Formats: sequence, C-alpha cells, structure tokens
Amino acid sequence: MSEFRWTSTEAGEKAAASESEPYVVMLRRGTLELGYYAPSGTDRQRPHEQDEVYVVVSGTGRFVNDGVESPFGPGDALFVPAGVEHRFVDFSEDTEMWVVFYGPSGGEVRDL
Repeated sequence: MSEFRWTSTEAGEKAAASESEPYVVMLRRGTLELGYYAPSGTDRQRPHEQDEVYVVVSGTGRFVNDGVESPFGPGDALFVPAGVEHRFVDFSEDTEMWVVFYGPSGGEVRDL
C-alpha cells in the first residue's frame, strides 16, 4: 500500500483484520476522508456530519437515501448530503465500496 494508491483488495484485507468494524479509513487529508466499507448482515449507519460519496466496487442491493429507495451495483456512485438518513438494504454478501467524506460539518453549500 502506498500513500497515493489503494486497492480494494488491500482495503478489504485491512477491514477483515479489524474484525469489529465494516469500515476502515485509508486516508485523511484536511476535510477529506477516504474509507472502505463492506457491510455485513444489516447496515446500521447513522447520518454523518459531512457530505459523502459512495463508489460501489462490487455487490448489488438497494440504497435508501432520505426515504428514496433505488437499486445499486458495481460502478455506481451514490451521494448523501450531510445529516441525511441512509442505508443499504437487501445487499449481496460481496458488497464493498469506497467512501469519501469531505467538506465542513453540516455539508457543502447546495448548488442553485
């Protein structure tokens, strides 16, 4: 692993080694946090203080974002504004994704 490149395989191994958390941080820089998330069983997330982007590496299922449900699959990018209820449901066992948190607490200013 380098400080400029990460693979989902490396991130998955790091997450598996933690045993207790399905999420591991790979990079922190300023307000940016790059993580890897591989939920198992039930997704028990709570709203986050920062805006967030998921990039799905593998797996399929449904994503509930502020009460709106949509399917997801490999290659999809999903955005969640700060403070919004969201979770993955009915997802396959191989579900894994990159997670990017960024910006100030409370989220970025919304575009008009």
